[in-house]
Amino acid sequence: MRNLLIFITKYNAFFLFLIFEICSFVIYVKYNSFQKASFINSTNNVTGNLYDRADELKGYLTLREVNDNLIRENARLRNQLKSSLYIDTVSKKMVIDTNYKQQYEYISAKVINNSVNRRNNYITIDRGTNNGIAKGMGVTSDAGVVGKVIFVDKHMAIVQSLLHKDTRFSAMLAKNKEIGYLEWGEEMNPHKGLLIDVSNNAQPKVGELVVTSDLSLFPAGIPLGKVSSLNAKGGGFFLNMEVNLAVDFSKLQYVYVIVNRFAKEQAGLEAQEKKDE
Repeated sequence: MRNLLIFITKYNAFFLFLIFEICSFVIYVKYNSFQKASFINSTNNVTGNLYDRADELKGYLTLREVNDNLIRENARLRNQLKSSLYIDTVSKKMVIDTNYKQQYEYISAKVINNSVNRRNNYITIDRGTNNGIAKGMGVTSDAGVVGKVIFVDKHMAIVQSLLHKDTRFSAMLAKNKEIGYLEWGEEMNPHKGLLIDVSNNAQPKVGELVVTSDLSLFPAGIPLGKVSSLNAKGGGFFLNMEVNLAVDFSKLQYVYVIVNRFAKEQAGLEAQEKKDE
């Protein structure tokens, strides 16, 4: 302790200079909007690069599992050739929904940052506006629904995970098509969701598949999970039920961002409808 005090006393001028420099820098950045914005952008770039390096190491350690998932996904996509148009590239494929005359484009992306243990969880992916990504697009994986895009930059995007208190997607029971909403439960279990506001006329069974409905921002029929319990609290005149989520968010490596080519047209028409009300 004595040696530490001697060291500080001997170099006190240097330490005072360092403290003043740090204080000056903080004041300069905090009270100048241009410098503040530049500092934030630089910090984001550094953070993004660190995420990239950490993800490269993580990807190498889980390479076998990732390759197995990609092979299974590729087989699943090829099984859809009879009912869909397909671009045989790694990054994109085209799907035309002939029932509802909607066309979708799936853009593959790599997960470079992900959280599962917070109340509001987000996912960072390595695709941005340069790749055709825009705010509001749905995101899926080979297992099912992941979330939706909320922030986009040129090379990266932030996805609001299904594991988020404000995430809610229109869902339905796969067998009888009864519609409700899928949201994350208050227990913060990364493997559990809650299907709410389902009609009392429905007769769900434990193990029944829950998928996206025609009213969601996803194509209908994408897995959300399976009913695990019929005794969820609340509901009143409606049914609430617990769901085992289809996606294991702790192992998420690759995702697909869904581009609905008619999304802008639909949004414009709906906005016009609201003006006429």
